[in-house]
Amino acid sequence: MIISKELNGYSDLVRRMGTDKRVLATHVSLFTALFIFWQRDGFVSPFSVTRKTVMAFSKIASIATYHKCIRELDEYGYIGYQPSFHPANGSLIYWPDGLKANDFNAV
Repeated sequence: MIISKELNGYSDLVRRMGTDKRVLATHVSLFTALFIFWQRDGFVSPFSVTRKTVMAFSKIASIATYHKCIRELDEYGYIGYQPSFHPANGSLIYWPDGLKANDFNAV
């Protein structure tokens, strides 16, 4: 079942984040919010999100922290991020297909 596969993949990645010294609690909170939005969109990648809704859901209060964390999740390979730079249009998030926790080289 796809939902079981996706949940297992998410669980593996969160465990991996726990050992990645670059990742902070704000990264995990943002990643979890993005996973839930991906789930709500039927596990379709890419999916669109707005900064305001993701910040509210992940409990990130600072716009600077949000942008820093989402860029770093992209840089670290946990997600793909394509900003829209338009307040009404959502940014695109690409959930890596078939991503496994051992696909990362943590620093």
